[in-house]
Amino acid sequence: MSEAVAETVAARFGELYGAEQDGVWAAPGRVNLIGEHTDYNDGFVMPFALPHTAVAAVARRADGVLRLHSQDVEGGVTELRLDGLSPESDKNWTAYPAGVVWALREAGHAVTGADIHLASTVPSGAGLSSSAALEVVVALALNDLFSLGLRGWQLARLCQRAENVYVGAPVGIMDQTASACCEAGHALFLDTRDLSQKQIPFDLAAEGMRLLVVDTQVKHSHSEGEYGKRRAGCEKGADLLGVNALRDVPYAGLDAALARLGDEEEVRRLVRHIVTENERVERVVSLLESGETRAIGPVLIEGHASLRDDFRISCPELDLVVDTALASGALGSRMTGGGFGGSAIVLAEEPDVDAITKAVTEAFAAAGFTTPRVFEAVPSAGARRLR
Repeated sequence: MSEAVAETVAARFGELYGAEQDGVWAAPGRVNLIGEHTDYNDGFVMPFALPHTAVAAVARRADGVLRLHSQDVEGGVTELRLDGLSPESDKNWTAYPAGVVWALREAGHAVTGADIHLASTVPSGAGLSSSAALEVVVALALNDLFSLGLRGWQLARLCQRAENVYVGAPVGIMDQTASACCEAGHALFLDTRDLSQKQIPFDLAAEGMRLLVVDTQVKHSHSEGEYGKRRAGCEKGADLLGVNALRDVPYAGLDAALARLGDEEEVRRLVRHIVTENERVERVVSLLESGETRAIGPVLIEGHASLRDDFRISCPELDLVVDTALASGALGSRMTGGGFGGSAIVLAEEPDVDAITKAVTEAFAAAGFTTPRVFEAVPSAGARRLR
């Protein structure tokens, strides 16, 4: 499949630019198994890569020009001058690849221009990191073409800077690291403070289970205000508690920390979610490593309740997925991603998948919601060169 996609994207590059590409690269979207909104609090996360990817055909240029085209967006080739790139100057899709070029050059890397054609199968607005896939595929291509010698975690850092500063979205480091560093058949246990990584085997099919992604079709945008408000609230909580980040509040000391916050009720809720979510990530890692995979189901359910009630970033569609899936026999379910829409995940025994999918689809129809998109999430490879 990858070779066929690479061939198609390479051929379209030739049509657009009248020249051969220098290579074709792919970077995946991701699903976060557990660990939501902990990444910008220096905490723990556990994503895995999807088979859905952003693919880029790229050729070097030496004249300070960046040309961009996407088969997924209407319009022709966008041409930009590298010396004219500046943060938050672009409100279009082109800000993501252009921001990566800007971040590389700001960090002192000699990128002199490129022609880029992109195509993506990562659903946009579904909470599956379509923007991170776009950033990472461009970063990896330029890293290879300009012999920059950067490792996956370094590319992730630069992509995060591109999205934080150039695009203006206050995202953490998880999405870019997952896209750059995940391995097939594994979930990535990532400490977002020091970027230390551990690949945890996660082969549900071998144990007779499946993990479904239910895309509610409710679009969300990280650069809108609610995400930023949550981040600011977490930073306020850390300040009030006298710690560098909420990661530093121990789970055993949570009650005492909450008591110190007094009548700061909103901050108390945010702190409670982050501290308990970090503990949930560690619990899932322990369960998977000890072969108790089915026992992660209740932990996923706890995580959804915390995101719904404490962090308050769920929505009726996400709650309906979770409630319906659990009522139909799922082992566990929760919203995944930034919130306010996007997707939920459902852990289920293989024989129950069809019944759960049918029940969720019917529940959405009965509620008058847009028909959800349901597909299986298979832990897949991270960013790589295709040709």
